[in-house]
Amino acid sequence: MAWFLFLLVVVAIVYRMTTAEDRERLLQRAVLVLRELIAAARRQRADLDPFRAALRARTPILILTPAIVAVNVAIFMLMLFGAGALSDPATLVGWGANLGPRTTNGEWWRLIASTFVHTGFLRMAVDIVVLAQLGMLVERLVGRLAVAAVYCSAGALAALVNLSAYPMAVTAGPSGALFGLYGLLLASIVHRDSDREDGDPQTVAVPPSALLWFIPAAVMFIVSALSNDGFAFTADVAGLLVGLLGGFVLTYGIISHPPPPRRVLVTAVVALAAIVARAVPMRGITDVRPDISRIVALEDRMTGVYQIALDRFKKGAMSAEAVAQLIDRTIVPELEAADIHLRSIHGVPPEHQPLVADAEEYLRLRSASWRLFAEGWRSTNRLLRRERRDGVVLSDATWRTQVEAQFRANAAARGKAEGTESASLKALQRIKPSSE
Repeated sequence: MAWFLFLLVVVAIVYRMTTAEDRERLLQRAVLVLRELIAAARRQRADLDPFRAALRARTPILILTPAIVAVNVAIFMLMLFGAGALSDPATLVGWGANLGPRTTNGEWWRLIASTFVHTGFLRMAVDIVVLAQLGMLVERLVGRLAVAAVYCSAGALAALVNLSAYPMAVTAGPSGALFGLYGLLLASIVHRDSDREDGDPQTVAVPPSALLWFIPAAVMFIVSALSNDGFAFTADVAGLLVGLLGGFVLTYGIISHPPPPRRVLVTAVVALAAIVARAVPMRGITDVRPDISRIVALEDRMTGVYQIALDRFKKGAMSAEAVAQLIDRTIVPELEAADIHLRSIHGVPPEHQPLVADAEEYLRLRSASWRLFAEGWRSTNRLLRRERRDGVVLSDATWRTQVEAQFRANAAARGKAEGTESASLKALQRIKPSSE
């Protein structure tokens, strides 16, 4: 959209800097140029009639391209009028978009399904124009089986590359698959020239003038792909390479005949093997944010448990040893269990690894701080027992006040405990935003 806004600004500036007479002359010139372009296009179109007739003779009925276009449009309309906003990641994932923890944990069908999911009307419109124009040509030129093999292989590999770059992002769109079709067309043009040098009969060859009709849609498509921040351009390049490499095999002798089914099958199997080899190391990507949320909630819960015990101690309903045992038997084991679970998680994506490191640091420091607090309470309990054993007679309120004062006066133990607690809570603050 940035380029479109820039164009509008340029038009507005030109409009303000010209007079009415200048604008009228410019409009007349533009109309003349447009008429000349239309006339030239009609002449070129007439010159391409033999080429189009040869394509129709090779593949009389188009099936695959209209079917892909229909599925894309149908899914977009269902998304547009269905529940959930079109821009909502949950809506996109619900319709088959890629998300690392979902795709790499058994939902590999999303590699193909995501090529039928669009994130906006403008992007969908550009993709459909390119697919209809490009797909009709290559389907008639190389056959629907070859187009299906390249489209699916390029789309799946592009989706994998995109997952590798953005494992926690929701990504969708047929850009990689369409780049694969462009690669297939380029490969067929290369083979056309080589076949002509070998003396093969030229029954169907793409003339250079036919390629001129693809330039406007190709420019719009590339600009649209580059302006899409949610899709890695390296994934589009991967799709183009799949189309080129597969096309060099599939389009050998293309001016004489479409590739035989056996060659298409072998190419598809090789492409599938490459996709599987790329996918295997990516298995089991984990979203650790739910686990981080549970750790944040654990801090609040354990603090609440401790506060209840502290209130009971102040009221004389709980001893200092009981408070220490509560820390040792309830609070610390909960933190240790959370730490063990966090360390057992595999497939943490790179962007979540600092988050996991902070969470592990918090759990380690927090457990240490609670142990220091437990030791402080035991020191308090030993003081209480000594005073009772020595026969010191104090009122209940008085000796509890002295016990609390003694615990606060234990500067070394208390300072170390609170310092460790402070460090752990700083680590907790770093992971809190991800749990919200």
